Order: sequence, then C-alpha cells, then structure tokens
Amino acid sequence: MSPVTAMYVAQAIHGLTYGMLLFLVASGLTLIFGMMGILNLAHASFFMLSAYFCYQVVAWTDSFWIALILAPLGTGLIGVFVERFLLRKVQQYNLGHIGDLLLTLGISLVIAEGVKTIWGTESHQVVIPPSLEGLVSVAGLEYPIYRLFIIGLAAAILSVLAFILYKTRLGMIIRAAVSDADMVSALGINMPRVFMFVFGVGTIMAGVAGVAAAPMLTVFPGLADQIGLDAFVVVVVGGFGSLFGAVVVSLFLGELNAFGIQFIPRLAPVLVFLFMALVLSFKPMGFFGERDD
Repeated sequence: MSPVTAMYVAQAIHGLTYGMLLFLVASGLTLIFGMMGILNLAHASFFMLSAYFCYQVVAWTDSFWIALILAPLGTGLIGVFVERFLLRKVQQYNLGHIGDLLLTLGISLVIAEGVKTIWGTESHQVVIPPSLEGLVSVAGLEYPIYRLFIIGLAAAILSVLAFILYKTRLGMIIRAAVSDADMVSALGINMPRVFMFVFGVGTIMAGVAGVAAAPMLTVFPGLADQIGLDAFVVVVVGGFGSLFGAVVVSLFLGELNAFGIQFIPRLAPVLVFLFMALVLSFKPMGFFGERDD
C-alpha cells in the first residue's frame, strides 16, 4: 500500500470511529426529542459525567470492563431520576419547550461544576485495557485495536437497538409514540413509564459513549462541549426522531471531521455547521424528518 493510500485508509477509519462514537450520543438524544419533545441540553453533560465515572471506577477497581458496565448504568440512573422527579414536574406547569430547555441547561451547568469540584479542572487519563492495546493490520495498515473496538461496540449497540425498535412490542410502542404519543396513551399504554424508560436508555447510550471516549480523548471538564454540538447537528440534520438519520449523518460527519482536519485544518471546526446550514436551506426538517401537518 502506498503512503498516500495508507493515509486515506487511516483517515477513513478515524472518521468511522468518531462517527460511531457520535452516533451513540446522538441516537439517544434524537429518540428523546422525537418521542418526548424534549431537546435535552444536558445530554452531552451525561456523556462527560460517564467518562468521569469511568475514570473513578477504573481507579478503584483497575478494570475498564467493570467501568464499561457500572458507569453507564450509574449515568442512566441519574437520567431516570432527572426525568421522573424534575422534567415531569416541570412539564406539569405547561411551560412548553422553554421549561425543558431551562431545566436541562441548569442540569448541564450543575454537572459541569460538580465534576470540577469533585475531580478538579485538570485532565485525567484512562488507561486502555491490556487486551485492547497495540496495533492490528487493516488492509496492510497498522491501526490501533482500541479504535476498532469502539467501532465494534457501537455497531453491536446499534444492532441491539434496531432489534428492540423494529422487532419487539416495546419498539412498536416507541415508534408509534414518536409519531403520536397522545394516541398511544389513549390506547391504554402507560406513557410516563415508557418516557422514563426511553430517557434512561438514551442517557445510558450517552454513558457508553463517555466510557468508550475516555481512553481516547482523555477526561476533562470541556469534554461535553467537544462532542455536544456535533451531536445536536446530527439530530437536526438527520431529522428529529429518526434513528436511521442519526446513523447516516453521524457517519458522514465523522468522515467530514477526519478529512477536514487532514486537508483543511483551519476550516475543520466550522465544516460541520456549514454542512448543517446547507442541508437546512433545502431540507428544513432534516434528511429524514417529517413535517407536522
């Protein structure tokens, strides 16, 4: 393989890795908004919080695998608490989206200050587990095993999520609720319980992404900002409530980010937003969004 070809292959895999990581964050966000109508500004903060939980669990147990289980579950429990005792209470006052936005913004600020208070403002490194260290040959190119693990982990979660959404009764309820939650509730489904489940699962997915990102990006207070904006772009461009849109746009933005950094580094930070502006000029509801009649 020539050096130029190797460079293209490496950047493509870099983009795939970031795209799959972005999908884990954005998919939970798009399901929460599509079903519950809540644009959760704290979603990326849950991603960051899980990364800090991962760092702490690894420090206590010296096991990344235990952290991969406990950190997302802990983050998901906090998400369930937020939905049950905070968001649900705010929605009783019929404040519309402004109530949800202010509450979730406040939660994100609390999380940001909380991690600084507990863990400080310096960066923390999570060591890659020994079984995932080193390089492996991919099309004649030596590539880090851990990045391939992230791709495989995200693909496995995507498969499980797709199975639940399209092959189970619960998935049928969730997809129907995305289109018309009031009608589903009228059929006798306990929608508050379903909402709590979806919010918890969405938060857990952000938590899994936080654990996966911790060894690759390091853990620091600005981690939420690094991926949060990209996740919102995925939700907007892919279409609110569209899981397929989240997958497609996440992968595209991953490649756009990887090749943008390689070829036009000065413009790379704004390419994502230029892409969003271009798409929304022609598709205001996003690629796979549906206009409300």
